[in-house]
Amino acid sequence: MDPRDVLERPAPPADETRRYGEHPDQVIDFRGAGPLVVFVHGGFWRPEYDRAHAGPLSAGLAEAGFTVATIEYRRTGWEGSSADVRAALASLDEPRVVIGHSAGGHLALLFSPVPVLALAPVTDLPRAYELDLDGGAVRDFLGGSPAGLPDVYAAAEPSRPATLIHGTLDEQVPVELSRAYAARTGSRLVELPDTEHFGLIDPLSAAWPSVLSELRALL
Repeated sequence: MDPRDVLERPAPPADETRRYGEHPDQVIDFRGAGPLVVFVHGGFWRPEYDRAHAGPLSAGLAEAGFTVATIEYRRTGWEGSSADVRAALASLDEPRVVIGHSAGGHLALLFSPVPVLALAPVTDLPRAYELDLDGGAVRDFLGGSPAGLPDVYAAAEPSRPATLIHGTLDEQVPVELSRAYAARTGSRLVELPDTEHFGLIDPLSAAWPSVLSELRALL
């Protein structure tokens, strides 16, 4: 099975969708019943990747006994994405954990007011720029290079301790970024052998029990 299949796999629709702003992307989908967890999707902050690809994960978390708030946000660059994620989180009452995948892990680490479970997060943005992840994703998101925009890179770099899960076979976001982040911040890092980037958001993958276990440990 192609690990990317999860990105287009059909999932049950949300139980409810609420707005937190006037822009079409300023919405939150809700599923399930139980402790409230928030999910911030990835996609290298690019417009073509919206919350639809997180349907299987969101449904899987709901089936596991959680209320899941899956937030959408503008993928138009640093100012729009950061403003929307802050506003979406501020609109929610007492979330217990914020989960983020890939670029969503970066945004969760920056803005969550509660514990974070970061799945293969994009961290160390100057290094991610140097690695040219997704063909210039960091450059496009922040508007330039670390040398040209040092203050922007500094403002966009998370530094909070968190729980990180990262597959050692990840080709989209190398595990070295999470290793460096864990060493710098004292975060807990769970490395999963034989796991790539998309298995972390797939309830059918071998990685899924580890995601649920680490989430429950944070509650």
